[in-house]
Amino acid sequence: MTINQQIENWLASRKTTFEFENRPFVTLSYAQSWDGSITTRTGETLALSGAESTRLTHQLRSLHDGILVGIGTVLTDDPQLTVREWTGANPQPIVLDSHLRMPPNARLCQHSDKNCWIFTSLNDDSDFGNQVEIITMEGDNEGRVNLQHALGLLWEKGIKMLMVEGGSQVITAFLKAQLADALVLTIAPTLIGGYKGVGNLGITSKQQLPKIRPLYSQMLEDDLIMWGDLQYQEPALS
Repeated sequence: MTINQQIENWLASRKTTFEFENRPFVTLSYAQSWDGSITTRTGETLALSGAESTRLTHQLRSLHDGILVGIGTVLTDDPQLTVREWTGANPQPIVLDSHLRMPPNARLCQHSDKNCWIFTSLNDDSDFGNQVEIITMEGDNEGRVNLQHALGLLWEKGIKMLMVEGGSQVITAFLKAQLADALVLTIAPTLIGGYKGVGNLGITSKQQLPKIRPLYSQMLEDDLIMWGDLQYQEPALS
């Protein structure tokens, strides 16, 4: 069985056993170097995944109803978040953008088949045209989009499986809130010494560390793919 089939079967089994009924199943998926970096110290975008790992990422997108990134990823990478390297439907593009910095000419605003959903905590009447839906929500204590509330709304809008690709602040926020259920990690054979994919989780003891169990791994060309269920030992920190 290929790694693509293994991961697809694993996700299908996780979906059927998912316990919550008021939010989507959330898969974190991103690429990093061996030292955990996802960008250089200057914020330069790096294409870390090999050709087959990229195809795997696009396959993962096809297995989810929605795909979510932060505004930082949009401003830096201008991603498409499509399944162009795989067969299947494009997931619903979703952007966390608390201060509504989304460029109207971003590629996510130009999709022919999907309107981009932008979650923001800023009341603004900016006109993005017919290809963007702005969803204004009350911010959390730091003025950012409340993830729990956003996930609840995504569930109501039909998103049952959600893929989160980054960037670091978004990945960290989902882990800190214990709202990520699975992880698919691509590790490229390089060292960067840049910014890490996971930031400060506010953890002060070993008992609070999230675990990946069971953990699976396999080489895909030169990349190491690791995947597994995220398990939390203690309730999320407030």
